[in-house]
Amino acid sequence: MRKFNIRKVLDGLTAGSSSASQQQQQQQHPAGNREPEIQETLQSEHFQLCKTVRHGFPYQPSALAFDPVQKILAVGTQTGALRLFGRPGVECYCQHDSGAAVIQLQFLINEGALVSALADDTLHLWNLRQKRPAILHSLKFCRERVTFCHLPFQSKWLYVGTERGNIHIVNVESFTLSGYVIMWNKAIELSSKSHPGPVVHISDNPMDEGKLLIGFESGTVVLWDLKSKKADYRYTYDEAIHSVAWHHEGKQFICSHSDGTLTIWNVRSPAKPIQTITPHGKQLKDGKKPEPCKPILKVEFKTTRSGEPFIILSGGLSYDTVGRRPCLTVMHGKSTAVLEMDYSIVDFLTLCETPYPNDFQEPYAVVVLLEKDLVLIDLAQNGYPIFENPYPLSIHESPVTCCEYFADCPVDLIPALYSVGARQKRQGYSKKEWPINGGNWGLGVQSYPEIIITGHADGSVKFWDASAITLQVLYKLKTSKVFEKSRNKDDRPNTDIVDEDPYAIQIISWCPESRMLCIAGVSAHVIIYRFSKQEVITEVIPMLEVRLLYEINDVESPEGEQAPPLPTPVGGATPQPIPPHSHPSTSSSSSDGLRDNVPCLKVKNSPLKQSPGYQTELVIQLVWVGGEPPQQITSLAVNSSYGLVVFGNCNGIAMVDYLQKAVLLNLGTIELYGSNDPYRREPRSPRKSRQPSGAGLCDISEGTVVPEDRCKSPTSGSSSPHNSDDEQKMNNFIEKAKMSRKLSLPTDLKPDLDIKDNSFSRSRSSSVTSIDKESREAISALHFCETFTRKADSSPSPCLWVGTTLGTVLVIALNLPPGGEQRLLQPVIVSPSGTILRLKGAILRMAFLDTTGCLVPPAYESWREHNVPEEKDEKEKLKKRRPVSVSPSSSQEISENQYAVICSEKQAKVISLPTQNCAYKQNITETSFVLRGDIVALSNSICLACFCANGHIMTFSLPSLRPLLDVYYLPLTNMRIARTFCFTNNGQALYLVSPTEIQRLTYSQETCENLQEMLGELFTPVETPEAPNRGFFKGLFGGGAQSLDREELFGESSSGKASRSLAQHIPGPGGIEGVKGAASGVVGELARARLALDERGQKLGDLEERTAAMLSSADSFSKHAHEMMLKYKDKKWYQF
Repeated sequence: MRKFNIRKVLDGLTAGSSSASQQQQQQQHPAGNREPEIQETLQSEHFQLCKTVRHGFPYQPSALAFDPVQKILAVGTQTGALRLFGRPGVECYCQHDSGAAVIQLQFLINEGALVSALADDTLHLWNLRQKRPAILHSLKFCRERVTFCHLPFQSKWLYVGTERGNIHIVNVESFTLSGYVIMWNKAIELSSKSHPGPVVHISDNPMDEGKLLIGFESGTVVLWDLKSKKADYRYTYDEAIHSVAWHHEGKQFICSHSDGTLTIWNVRSPAKPIQTITPHGKQLKDGKKPEPCKPILKVEFKTTRSGEPFIILSGGLSYDTVGRRPCLTVMHGKSTAVLEMDYSIVDFLTLCETPYPNDFQEPYAVVVLLEKDLVLIDLAQNGYPIFENPYPLSIHESPVTCCEYFADCPVDLIPALYSVGARQKRQGYSKKEWPINGGNWGLGVQSYPEIIITGHADGSVKFWDASAITLQVLYKLKTSKVFEKSRNKDDRPNTDIVDEDPYAIQIISWCPESRMLCIAGVSAHVIIYRFSKQEVITEVIPMLEVRLLYEINDVESPEGEQAPPLPTPVGGATPQPIPPHSHPSTSSSSSDGLRDNVPCLKVKNSPLKQSPGYQTELVIQLVWVGGEPPQQITSLAVNSSYGLVVFGNCNGIAMVDYLQKAVLLNLGTIELYGSNDPYRREPRSPRKSRQPSGAGLCDISEGTVVPEDRCKSPTSGSSSPHNSDDEQKMNNFIEKAKMSRKLSLPTDLKPDLDIKDNSFSRSRSSSVTSIDKESREAISALHFCETFTRKADSSPSPCLWVGTTLGTVLVIALNLPPGGEQRLLQPVIVSPSGTILRLKGAILRMAFLDTTGCLVPPAYESWREHNVPEEKDEKEKLKKRRPVSVSPSSSQEISENQYAVICSEKQAKVISLPTQNCAYKQNITETSFVLRGDIVALSNSICLACFCANGHIMTFSLPSLRPLLDVYYLPLTNMRIARTFCFTNNGQALYLVSPTEIQRLTYSQETCENLQEMLGELFTPVETPEAPNRGFFKGLFGGGAQSLDREELFGESSSGKASRSLAQHIPGPGGIEGVKGAASGVVGELARARLALDERGQKLGDLEERTAAMLSSADSFSKHAHEMMLKYKDKKWYQF
C-alpha cells in the first residue's frame, strides 16, 4: 500500500495558495516590470526534521555506571536523561519518557544492555546493541518504592530493595517478578521492635552467591542465606548506613556511616566491628571517640595482588572545615590522599581490571561524577593525577550567553584554530590513554568543516570543531584581558550597568574567510580581533569612545540644556581619527555631578602580550551621557573588505573605520530617516539646528515606500504620531527603561535562569513595555553588501542595509577610497540614503540574491598574516589589490538585477533591485513571532529558515517564499533557547537545550537518512575475561567461590508466581532493530527461550492430538475385545 503523506498534501495546498497570492501580486505590477522566472530546485521532500546529537555535560546528573568489559560509561540525570560515553567521539543520548529522575544504573556486563531504576519506581531494560538504544521492557512497582538495585555479574536475577525494607527479585530476561521475596521482618531479629528502614545496600558474597548482604538505613546489616531463607548473621551499629562494600575474599566487609566513620566487620563476628576508622576525625588523647564528621556517602574497598588494598570514599570531612571544597579520599596502606573537587560529588566508581568480584580487583582509576563535571583520577601514578578529559563537557565552564554556527567553512580554518589552541592546553595530566574507550566511530559521511562559536558570561569566546556530528574545543579567547580588573568591590563604579559579569558576550560577528572577529559585550563595548599566528606585544591598546545618545524633543529636557557636541561630525564629512596613544579621560562628570563621557569599563594602559590566535585590533566603548549609562548593543556587523564595523542600539547607530581607527557615523535612529520620519519625531536641540552634511541626506525622500499593512506585533508600536499623552508616556518610559536597563545574564546554571532575562527582546525596550513604542526604535539588523542603493542606480556599489525594531529598512551608501596605502590615508564617506521599505515586526535578517537566484555573500578580504614584514613585491601587489568582492553582478552587464531578501518577526519579503518593487511576500506568522531567521544553503540551492516562538520550524524557498516545511518542534520554554537557536548551511541547526548541553538538529532529508551511518556504535563484541582459578587446595578443602542455582531458587517451579498487584510489566518500544541486534545477548536468550517455548507448545499440541487418537483407538479395541469375550465365553476350547 502506498504511504500517504499528509505533509506533502498540505505543502501542495500552501504552495497553491501562495502561488495564487503571487499571481495577485504580479498582477499589481505592470507587464513590463514582471520578474523573470527563476527555476527553484528545493521541494518539500528535501526537508525532514530530526534531532542528531546532544553535546556537553549531562545537566543535573544523578547516577553513574560502568561496564568494565565493554568500557562504556553511563550517566543518568534528574530529568530522566541517559548519556552513554565510549571512546572520544562515541556518545549517545537517550530519554526516559516519564522524565523521572534516574536513581540507579546497572549494566548487564558485556551483554549490551543496561537496567535503569527511576524515582517513579519503574525499572527499564535498555538495549545498547543498536545505534539508538531503546527500551525493551519496563516494570512499574505499584505498592512499594524502589531504593536500591543489585545485579550480580553473569546473573539474570536482579535484586530490588524497597523503602519498606523488602527485597524482590526480577528476571531481567522476561522482566517479570519471581515469587521469592525477602521480607524485612524475617531478615531482622524478631526481638527488634523498630522498622530497620529502607534497603540502602544489596550485594552477594563474592565467594558464595548463596549469601546476600542486605544493608538497612538504620544501621542493621543482615547476611541472608538464600537457600535456607533465613538470616545467618545480623550486624548492628548505632549510626545510619550509607553504603557497604566487600573485600574480594568474602570474609570482610566495610560500611560507611552518617557520623563520618567506617566500620570493618568480619563476616563470622557479628558482635562488633573489628575496626572503626574516622578518616577525617581529630583523634582525642584520652582515648575518647573522635569528634563526629559529615556523613561518608559512599565507600569502595578494592584489593591489589602486590600491595595494600585501596579504601576510597566521598564525604566524611569534619564539620569545622567550613567553606572547604568537596573531597574524595583515597586511603592506600598508611597514606591518605584528600583530593579536592570543584563541585559536589554525585557519585564515584572505581575502575578495575577484572569484572569478577571474587578476584583481586587491581583498581587503576576512579571516575568521579560531579554536579557540573566528570573527573577521572589515575590511581597508578604518584600524586593521583587526573586524565585529560577528551569529551566536550566544558561548554558551561562559564554560562553560555550566545551562540553562532557555521557549516561549510574554509578548509584551512579548523587546522589554524587547532594549532593556536593546542598551546593553551594545561599541563600535569596523567600520561596514560583515556580508559573509557568502548564502542566504534560511525562513518563520516559529511565531509564539510563545521564550527560552533560560543560566547560566555565571563567574556570568553570558544571555537569548537563540530564536523561530522562530533564536538571538540579548538581555541578559547578571553576578551576581558584588555580591561582592568577591579581589585575590590568598592572599586567598581564603572561596571554597574550590570550587577555581575560585566564582560559577558552578547553578539558575535565573524567572517570565516578573512578570520575577522567582532564581539559586542554587555557593558556596551565592541572589540575587533584579527587572527595571527605570531605573538605580539601591544604597547597601547587602540581605543575609541562613542557618545551615542537618544535625543527627542520631549518634556523632560528643558530647552536651555545643551547636550555636549558629538566627538565626530556626521555623514560625509572627513572623519577625525582619535590618536590611539591618547587614552581619553575616564573620570569626567558633567557640571551637575552626573557621570558623563565615561565608559563602563577601563581599558588597560600597560603593554599587553597577545598570544598567537585572536589579537585585539580595536576596542570601542559607548560612554555615559548625563548620568545615563549607555544602552546595550542590539546589532553588530563587520566587513573585512571595507575595513568597517557597525553597531546599533535603541539610541542609534555608529560606524567605525577600524583600519584608520576613526568614527565615521554616529546618528540617532530618527536622524537616519532625515525629513521623512513616519512618526514625525523631532530631534532635540542642539541637533535640530545643525545642517546634516553629505549629499546623501538631501535626497532621502527618494525610494521611500508608503508604510503598508502594519500590525501591532510584540515588537512594533502603533504608527500614530505623538499625542497629548506623550508627557505621561515619556515619564513612564523613563522609569521602565531605568528598571529594565540592568541585564541579568545567567551566572549560575539554574534551570529557570532566563525567565527574568531581558536580553531575549534583544534589548528593544519597545517590545517589552508598551509605552511610547515609537520613541525608542532600536537597530535590529545590519548587513554590508554590494548592491543598488537607489532606483536610478545602474550598477551596484558598497552600502550598508539597516533594519529596525519598527520594521523599517534603511540604506547607508559607502564611498570607499582605493585599496593599498590610499585606504589608510583617504577617508571613507558614508551617506544615509533613506528608507527602502517597511515590514511588520522587527527586522531580523537580510540577504541578497543575484539575477539567477544565487546568494551574493558580502565582500571579504582573504586572510593573510599581518604581523610579518612584507617584501617590496608584496607591498606593490597590495597597493594594486582591490578587496575581494564576491558579488557576481558587479562584473555582469548593467541590465541585470538583484533581489533583497528581508525577514522580520512577522513576515518575509523579496524586493527586486534596483526597481525596489516587492516581488514576493510571505506572512510567516500572525499570532506568534519569529525568533531566528537565517538564509541558508541546502542541496545546491538556498532557502529561508525560521524558528518561531510558538515552537514551529519553517523553511521557505527563495526567491518565491514558497512554504516548504512547517513542523512543530518545541515550545519556547525558556529564554536560553531564544538566545541560542541558530540555523546554518546544509540543513544544520542548534540551540542550548540546558545550561550545559547543546542540542543539534537537522532539517535536511539527506542528513536524516545518513544519520544512522554517522552515529557511533556502543556495543562491540568482546570476549569476557576468564574466571579466576580456584586452585587445587581450595577446590579440595573448599573455600573457593560457591555457585548457586538461582534458576532453581527463584524460578516459578520452586518459588511460585509473584503477586500481580505488586508490579506491572510494560513491553518497551524496542523495535525490530533491537530484536535483530540483540540476537546473541541476554535479550537474544529471551527471544530464543520464547521460540523454544512456542515450539514446545506446538509439539505438546501434536502430542495431545496423537494421544487422543491413541486413546480412541484403544477404546474401540477394548470394545471389540469385550464383545468377542462375551461371544466365546461359554464355548469350550475345542468348539472354536
